[in-house]
Amino acid sequence: MATSTIKFCVWFLLIVFVDYGCLTSPESEAQSFFQSGHTNNWAVLVCTSRFWFNYRHVANTLSMYRTVKRLGIPDSQIILMLADDIACNARNPRPATVFNNANQHINVYGDNVEVDYRGYDVTVENFVRVMTGRLPESTTKSKRLQSDDRSNILVYMTGHGGDGFLKFQDAEEISSIELADAFEQMWQKRRYHEILYIIDTCQAASMYHKFYSPNIVAVASSQVGEDSLSHHVDPAIGVYIIDRFTYYLLDFLEKVQPTSQNSLGELFQVCPKSKCISTVGWRTDLFPRDIDKVLITDFFGSVRNVELNVTTISLEKPNRTPKEGITRSKKSQSQLKYAEQFPKYYKEDTKQVSFSLDHVNSVIWRMYLKDR
Repeated sequence: MATSTIKFCVWFLLIVFVDYGCLTSPESEAQSFFQSGHTNNWAVLVCTSRFWFNYRHVANTLSMYRTVKRLGIPDSQIILMLADDIACNARNPRPATVFNNANQHINVYGDNVEVDYRGYDVTVENFVRVMTGRLPESTTKSKRLQSDDRSNILVYMTGHGGDGFLKFQDAEEISSIELADAFEQMWQKRRYHEILYIIDTCQAASMYHKFYSPNIVAVASSQVGEDSLSHHVDPAIGVYIIDRFTYYLLDFLEKVQPTSQNSLGELFQVCPKSKCISTVGWRTDLFPRDIDKVLITDFFGSVRNVELNVTTISLEKPNRTPKEGITRSKKSQSQLKYAEQFPKYYKEDTKQVSFSLDHVNSVIWRMYLKDR
């Protein structure tokens, strides 16, 4: 009886340890570390509004730009689209600056902002072409989204919108169906691994209702029928300078570091209705992973490819002498030498003629004597 009781206790403890991860193997830890499955990160940040009174939309976008750069995504992997250059607007009391807070302690325009599409180049057509990779051959590399099937892409859009559309510069609009079809083209062309779509506009949730492509998680600042409101005015500038949802999103992201373990589930809760006044919405049914286990840095950070070499490399020690200091070994000296500026040979069979510097000087000297 005592033996069976002991066996039962042992099996019970083993089950408890396994359930709580006490017996995790290095292989399982490695699998959990690489569970995201992506190898690179991209960000597409779009401000669709023009005119001075839409200052806040430019500030929204530049604030997100500053955040993703701080967390490690380089400019070469960020597509920044600004429909208006607020920093150089004649009404700006502080030229070449854009602030997202009335205290004006952070100039989000900064000294190293790289705008890829500005002014009238910010169109629905250009946005769709960037996303789907259908750009003219003359388009420079910096204006291309060169993602692949291992790319996690953050897509952030802000501006004025309505039920099922987002306006571009008060001249045209992109519909939720067009946006969904663009993402489907990306999936068919293997241009992304996962997408985090964030939109801050009125009735923002209507823009993700038509999504049907896999591996997309979406967050919106307001539900259908709701307005997305501004946060506060800067009296020195005279306009609203940031929207509520983006303000609280940035307040949360400022505490995130490249090594942080914050999840997307936490990001969804950054702006409750008591703060945003609008109701934040999200869609996760197309996304296979548990959002509470997905790191924010899977989209806001940057992954670096690392190649591990398990072979041993022997390095020769340099020869040392008390007077001469460090000198290279004979083997390394034989490998390192200066290339001649002018080759010293003539190949008749290949019709290649090369001259040494001495030969060139002698020819010039003979020509001089002949003229005399």
